[in-house]
Amino acid sequence: MKADIHPQYNETTIVCTCGATYPTRSTVSDLRVGICAACHPYYTGEQRFVDTAGRVEKFAQRYGGTSQSKSGGTAVRRKRPKLSSAS
Repeated sequence: MKADIHPQYNETTIVCTCGATYPTRSTVSDLRVGICAACHPYYTGEQRFVDTAGRVEKFAQRYGGTSQSKSGGTAVRRKRPKLSSAS
């Protein structure tokens, strides 16, 4: 290996928002993650729906949803609202 071209490889700790910490080695110091094996729904077995920005409600308001018709039970599509031009 060439001298003085590689980044420093030091011991660091990965910290999750749930509070779990994992000691490791990395070229980056102070690693922070939003989800880890201690709090991920796949590993914990609990189902959570994370919607931090209200994206589902915003989508439902903008585009509506599908609804069941009384006659045949088929889905009815609603029209999208027209987007205003930004000129």
